[in-house]
Amino acid sequence: MTHSGPDRHPHGDGRVLHAGAPLDEATGIIIALHGRGAGAEDIVGLAQEVAPSAVAIVAPEAAGNTWYPYRFLEPTERNEPYLSSALRRVGELIDDVQSRGIPAQRIALLGFSQGACLALESAARHPMRYAAVLAFSGGLIGPPGTVFNYEGSLDRTPVFIGSSDIDPHIPKERVEESAVAVRRLGAEVDARLYPGMGHTVNRDEVQAALAILKKAFGAEG
Repeated sequence: MTHSGPDRHPHGDGRVLHAGAPLDEATGIIIALHGRGAGAEDIVGLAQEVAPSAVAIVAPEAAGNTWYPYRFLEPTERNEPYLSSALRRVGELIDDVQSRGIPAQRIALLGFSQGACLALESAARHPMRYAAVLAFSGGLIGPPGTVFNYEGSLDRTPVFIGSSDIDPHIPKERVEESAVAVRRLGAEVDARLYPGMGHTVNRDEVQAALAILKKAFGAEG
């Protein structure tokens, strides 16, 4: 794979951690995206809690363990070239998985915090029928007042968005806006705001994700 330089694709050569079923035997793939300051191992731990046994987990790691430097609510240009590189990295992994004969409807995107924002934004910018999109504490990317008008169809992709109603990083208004935007793209959306929860993932979210992935992959876990 060639890149136009680390300044334009800083995440392009980052390591990718594999877990779950072997790629050449997997019936589906979860692309798992970590949060700011975390690493691939962290998000793999969460993905393993919800992944059916026949599904592979692919977890890329961001340069410097951060997908983009500023808040997802900042003007988009402030987060460049890192944001575009992060979205490109997700796209490269989706293309790689599809080249192995696994169609998009057997690919799930999962993320926490920065990774959740990245999962939602990737799906919205490149809509198709995914197995699922699971966003824990995240929302679509852009400053307040952004009009989220995307083209295409998610074609009934199940999308889960879970967050605290008082999360200092993720305004509840953005969670609600994100749910509306992806629903407009034809997704089947389950958005849940948890009263007083911290910036974390709770058991209700894990159970919801488990149910979605078992149905999506036709597996008993």
